Amino acid sequence: MAYSSQTYGSTDQRTDVPDVGFSPTELYSLSENITTNIYTINTSWRTLERAYKNVGTNKDNQGLRDKVHVTQLSTNQVVTQTSKDIARLTVLMRRGDKQQKLQIEKLTTDFKDALQRYSDMQKSIVEKMKRHILLTTSIENPMNSEEEEQQRLLQAQEDEHRVTQRNLEFQQGLLLEREDRIKRIEGDILDVNQIMRELAALVYQQGDTINTIDNHIENVHGNVELGAQELIKATLAQFLLINRV
Repeated sequence: MAYSSQTYGSTDQRTDVPDVGFSPTELYSLSENITTNIYTINTSWRTLERAYKNVGTNKDNQGLRDKVHVTQLSTNQVVTQTSKDIARLTVLMRRGDKQQKLQIEKLTTDFKDALQRYSDMQKSIVEKMKRHILLTTSIENPMNSEEEEQQRLLQAQEDEHRVTQRNLEFQQGLLLEREDRIKRIEGDILDVNQIMRELAALVYQQGDTINTIDNHIENVHGNVELGAQELIKATLAQFLLINRV
């Protein structure tokens, strides 16, 4: 493969791949980019794998196919760039040490493995889409209509269930309210009975008090009369004593 006259710092103006020493900074940058891109490819493979499982199911729709298409477009660009980076890194590693050469070999192997899985999944998903393309085309709208009808039926059933549930809750609420009201009436009756008992006790207590007051008045009246008599007697006795003197 021929290259342009750009020699990446080399004074050799040959058009073939330049044989130059490696730059530690560029080495690190390329290695990081390749590692990141391999991860991206593996992520895209998993995305396609999930899409593959949904092909031919009720999740198979235009959105799914668009997602597959966008994933492949972006990933294919990543693959192209990764290939260029590995090629550049390989050139840089020509005069590298053993460890550096092992590093590029590992990155290359990882890239090939990821690319193989991704490519196989691309093929598999296309084949599966082809198998279901006619069926999907013929029944996609009816399926949507049927799904919409089923959704409406489910929604109607849910609405009916909610209405029924609300009615049950309302009836139950009325029953609970009725029971609570009865309990309150019972509570009132118990209160009234208690009041009647308390009133009877108060009447009894007041009767005793009245009797006590009457008795006290009688006693006071008797004591007053007795005291008056004693006072008269004392006054008379004092008068007699004075006259004797």
